[in-house]
Amino acid sequence: MNRTNNYFFEKLKFKIESLGYLPRWIIFCIDVGIIMISSFITHMLLVHLYVTFYDTLSSSLRYGIIVLVNMIYFLVFRTYSGILRHSTFIDGMKLLLSTFLSFVTVFIIHAATFYTIGEKIYHVASLFINFVISFLLLFLFRIFVKYFFIIYKSIKGKDSALRIVIYGIDANAISVANALRTEIPSRFKIVGFIDTNAQNSSKRMLNLPILIQNKKLTTLMRYVGAEGVVLADKSLSKKERMILVDQCLDFNYKVYTVPKVSDWEDQKEISQKVKTIEIDDLLERKPILLDTKSISKQLKENTILITGAAGSIGSEIVRQVLGFNPKEVILLDQAETPLHHLCLELEGIVSDSKITTLIADIRNKEAMNRVFKLYKPQVVFHAAAYKHVPLMEENPSQAILNNIEGTKNIADLSCQYKVKNFVMISTDKAVNPSNVMGASKRIAEKYIQSLHLKNGMEQGSIGTKFITTRFGNVLGSNGSVVPLFTSQIAQGGPVTLTHKDIIRYFMTIPEACQLVLEAASMGNGGEIYIFDMGKPVKILDLAKKMIKLAGLIPDVDIKIEIVGLRPGEKLYEELLNDSSKSLPTHHDKIMIAQELQDEFECLHADIDELIGIAKFFDNDDIVVKMKEIVPEFKSMNSVFSLLDS
Repeated sequence: MNRTNNYFFEKLKFKIESLGYLPRWIIFCIDVGIIMISSFITHMLLVHLYVTFYDTLSSSLRYGIIVLVNMIYFLVFRTYSGILRHSTFIDGMKLLLSTFLSFVTVFIIHAATFYTIGEKIYHVASLFINFVISFLLLFLFRIFVKYFFIIYKSIKGKDSALRIVIYGIDANAISVANALRTEIPSRFKIVGFIDTNAQNSSKRMLNLPILIQNKKLTTLMRYVGAEGVVLADKSLSKKERMILVDQCLDFNYKVYTVPKVSDWEDQKEISQKVKTIEIDDLLERKPILLDTKSISKQLKENTILITGAAGSIGSEIVRQVLGFNPKEVILLDQAETPLHHLCLELEGIVSDSKITTLIADIRNKEAMNRVFKLYKPQVVFHAAAYKHVPLMEENPSQAILNNIEGTKNIADLSCQYKVKNFVMISTDKAVNPSNVMGASKRIAEKYIQSLHLKNGMEQGSIGTKFITTRFGNVLGSNGSVVPLFTSQIAQGGPVTLTHKDIIRYFMTIPEACQLVLEAASMGNGGEIYIFDMGKPVKILDLAKKMIKLAGLIPDVDIKIEIVGLRPGEKLYEELLNDSSKSLPTHHDKIMIAQELQDEFECLHADIDELIGIAKFFDNDDIVVKMKEIVPEFKSMNSVFSLLDS
């Protein structure tokens, strides 16, 4: 007998799981059937109340008119087009409008008949009763189907679904909860809502308890047996969110986040956006407000050249620039595969801008000359550079040829072809440099500034405006610690740190590129813009937090190893040289670094000599010349430290 019951249950389970969405015509027929049932119930009520019917029309014709009018309004409001198991408030409103207008239309037919031929067809009260019964049955049918699937899924997924609480009770939290309850397969089982208002302590929402946070969040979660929390309250400040996340991570609870829900999003879209909170979400930073009018004026209908377009910074500049409708965007890089991947991604972006892809090396001036001659860009974003500190420490000649000669080629051609704006992407490692990479970027900065000075003296205000933007580490960029730690955690560890006290400033890629566009639009030329990087982050704390976000315990599940500072690496980075000052701008996150500017002719001769030395690949000679051009360049943890003495 038990075997028979199990077989029947498994067969029923299979049929439910394989059940697709009903075709629209079947839902339409069911709705029409419900109207017929409503008409029959109304008729039987009137019969039992001993109401005398008018004999103007037969019973079948009277109720046939009601059914026909309802059918017409079903078609008008497309009440049959919704998916029953995902019915929403909007579906209910459609049904209410449809049935109410049917009632009004039939009443008008009744009134028109009375005033034209003096005969009545319906009792007005019976029409109203029919309207109420029709709406209730149609609405309850959808509620029944919706909750049947919710209950079935909650029973089916009760063992595998993660028990969670929703933090918040506002409209955003309710939308998230509804979306998660209709998810197939269910990832979560919601066991309650968290609120801070004590007046809601005895209330329930979606038939779930509202828990008042008069204690630590983790205490409440332990009380209801929750294993995770979804932070759906959009009124939480960044500081409050950080406190909640730290509390949960300390006790190994999962933390999920979701963006603000838009009114037009369906439940499937909402549930897909519920994701594990990431390290990017924990940056203590406020949203950046851009002067879009000024940026648009610079970019719209212009030809934009972006070097290093396939890199993490370059590719994000491409995405953001396309939002301002330039005439043409030229993507230039020597990395074939990343550039190909970017092109495939951009095919999915709707834009009127023409996109041109070029495989070329900025060190080849003849090739670059052809690019400028053929496309005549008005704005250049120069993001191409070698940036990995240890690699450049081992290959100084490549740092010179790419970061300095390559920049010089693009800058000189920008002058020659009268580019309006040239924007160079630099780094905080150029400040008091301790490695070859940072020193090469500082020399490139010096050249850009001196070229602007020379260009301005010769051509005045009509010359190219040269602007430099300088910022720190970017979360998720190629070679940054976050992807490295993510990979090491995924492999089971260990997570490797160079020093337990090392700190860095961090910014997300979109943030950095937004500020680049803003700085480019506000610059008059010759400035070095530095960005507000927020609070410095201790890399050891970052590693521990990432391990906890992965649901693991630092130094238990994943070991943290200190491997020693790499050649040329500092414990901390700076945004200003010792001899420099900063000036504020109208944007609170952007400042101007006041650097001493070199006279062009002397600097130009030194850089030409340095490039010449680099082509002989003698590392010591190269670094000696770099230290001559940048006196504040002091090598750290490097074989070149001996050259400082």
